[in-house]
Amino acid sequence: MNTRLAQFLSVILHPLLMPTFLLGLLFFTSPSIVGVDVLTPLIRLTLLGFICITTFFVPALGIYYLYRAGYVKSLHLDDLSDRKLPYFLTAFFYAFATYFFSYQLAPLSEIAPEIGIILGSITVSIALVGLISLSWKISAHGTGIGGFVGAVFGIAVKFSENNLLYPFLIFLVLGGMLVSARLQLNAHTPAQVGAGVFLGILVSLITVWWFV
Repeated sequence: MNTRLAQFLSVILHPLLMPTFLLGLLFFTSPSIVGVDVLTPLIRLTLLGFICITTFFVPALGIYYLYRAGYVKSLHLDDLSDRKLPYFLTAFFYAFATYFFSYQLAPLSEIAPEIGIILGSITVSIALVGLISLSWKISAHGTGIGGFVGAVFGIAVKFSENNLLYPFLIFLVLGGMLVSARLQLNAHTPAQVGAGVFLGILVSLITVWWFV
């Protein structure tokens, strides 16, 4: 894999985009699982846009502010010292989004509590990555793609959602390519990427199996 492709995959499969990809997939392929089957496609798309704002744009702007203010040296968060504050800030934003979708956005929170549950599980993953990053550079990309694949697999098996089979296989392949990309860019060691993938899969499977 060449460097340009590795960089492209790292951007397009960025961890902050995983909630939008996951919920977008569920909104339009398995809407009953997340309780949005009563909503029109346009309302689902609008809701997904709002989720993208709260889980991607707001945290990304927060990290960019930390960079501009000199709290982190690189937006790539290559150094272990750069990763602590951005991850905990992101976890804070995700915790707020979880609270908002779970308790403040009535009646959506009543008909689709699964949205808040999924966001809550992602918040837990980010917080764990932040805690681990206090002493070790675990892969956030690995955690993100692992969480996506684990959630899709868990939902497909638990609810016999056969229409999730092809998206699961596609993202399984993309996940393998992303792991190779992170190694190609020397962003992580195999152990760091593997630990990230394992963490993401573990948290998402527990969430799906016990709470969704």
